[in-house]
Amino acid sequence: MKFNIGKDILPHEYKGSVYNKNSAKRLRVVNIVFGCLCLLFIARTLQLGLQQSEYKKYGIGGYEIERRADIVDRNGVVLAKSVRTGNIKLYPPKVKEKDIDAVARVIHEIAPMDYSVMDALNLIRSKRNGLYIKKKASEEQIKIVKEAHRKYDCFEIENFTTRRYPQRNVFAHVVGFAGKDAGLEGIEYIYDKYLTENTDPLRLSIDSRVQNIFHEQLSIAMNKYHAKGALGMLMKSGTGEMIAMVQLPDYDPNNINSIPVSARRFKLLRDNFEMGSVFKIFNTAMAYENGLEDRDYYVDKPLMIYDKFNRPALKHPIKDVDSFYRDVVKKAGKHKLKAPEIMLYSCNVGSAKIALDLPDGTQKEFFHRLNFDKSLNLEFGKTERALTHKFWGPAEKATAAFGHGVTVTPMHLLLAVNAMTNGGFYLYPTLLKRGVGSIRAERVLNEDISAKLRDIMFNIAEKTTAKKARVKGIEVGGKTGTAEKRNADGTTDTKRNSTVFAGIFPVSAPQYIILVMLDEPQGTKESGGWKTAAWNSVPTAGAILDGIMPLLFE
Repeated sequence: MKFNIGKDILPHEYKGSVYNKNSAKRLRVVNIVFGCLCLLFIARTLQLGLQQSEYKKYGIGGYEIERRADIVDRNGVVLAKSVRTGNIKLYPPKVKEKDIDAVARVIHEIAPMDYSVMDALNLIRSKRNGLYIKKKASEEQIKIVKEAHRKYDCFEIENFTTRRYPQRNVFAHVVGFAGKDAGLEGIEYIYDKYLTENTDPLRLSIDSRVQNIFHEQLSIAMNKYHAKGALGMLMKSGTGEMIAMVQLPDYDPNNINSIPVSARRFKLLRDNFEMGSVFKIFNTAMAYENGLEDRDYYVDKPLMIYDKFNRPALKHPIKDVDSFYRDVVKKAGKHKLKAPEIMLYSCNVGSAKIALDLPDGTQKEFFHRLNFDKSLNLEFGKTERALTHKFWGPAEKATAAFGHGVTVTPMHLLLAVNAMTNGGFYLYPTLLKRGVGSIRAERVLNEDISAKLRDIMFNIAEKTTAKKARVKGIEVGGKTGTAEKRNADGTTDTKRNSTVFAGIFPVSAPQYIILVMLDEPQGTKESGGWKTAAWNSVPTAGAILDGIMPLLFE
């Protein structure tokens, strides 16, 4: 028997099984079909991969947005949430003649403010290839369209995930907003890593109920006093937890495309202001530290400041408002005051004289203690750098005593006043709800001096400029400040000012500190044309306190 290499040992069997023409054709067809299916599978896989990258690029339906955690307030109220939504598209050519009226009614039901039934009929008869009838539709609208599409086969829903802000403007500058695939402003930006890597909500220290009252009353004040802007904050004195942070004008983070970039600037952290007489708190603290609290200072006439060559260091003498000379000097017969009374009556002349009696370098060192010479790198953002004097001559010392020539952010001021009144500890703030644990703080003032400052602030609220901030049932202390703004050339503009009120409560053991500011308020008939803090920032703070007190001590 012969053997054929490469063939079966049994030649007759091999020969009978090869080159069946019909079998070969069928095999080629199967191979071609299988190859085509493989190509289609590969193409579809590539398409899906490209689509996924595009979704990630534009932040719609992408992995990052879907996993972005909620932001909630201290009580669990949702402030930011990623939700599934969709754009609803209509294809007029696909609408059958018998369904035109029914589809028109569906369109009107979905977007009644945009389309009447007649508008919808005209839209359908336009025979345009495809058009959007509702973008970012609600769940209810999508549900209606899904049911309609099953009947009429003429709609399309482009599903994607978007970020929604239920509180709208009220939390604009705190929460901020997220962009295509990352946080761009506020908490959304600062805590972007947490929000994209976690599913548990990010719980803030802010109380939305308190925040809404701040927003409401600041809006009322801004309109009433025709102010350029309004700012307000509330912080827990002992923990640094921010309970409210409001800035007006604001914006709607759900519709950021219509808002100018300038409106997004967080002025509570980023804008410097001269704070006026609130600085007398610090000046009085320095008087106590240097043993000047019992010294008598004559305050019955304006004070001219001279340099070391006996030349006028200021264009005009330092003086007090007319009502001070009328009520304090003439009616009460107080020609000289001690440091506590100088702060009580908010006397500029007395404050300047205290500052000039302080040892050289005292103000510079004290302001350094309160971080008035640098920016604050806080856990929820970096502040603008506060600006103090490089050279401390007689004029600089005298004017800084009542808050002129030194500019700080509202956050700088809030933390500094808190340090003066909470027992002497400088606390760093947080926007996250804190549990029991250690707090980052530095001692900057003696506890006894802090208690004395609180007593003076209580008397200010009871007797002088802060009386309109009083609230029944709780002892409030505070200090007002009014500062004229400066023109671009550095000159003072007597027609424009900013006003501020810093308050603490309860005075005996402060649990909260409040700050209210109005930017360029105008005088009213009620105020007799006056536009100082006692006539605008203080009553605004009083209205806020009256509204929030039941919530804070419930």
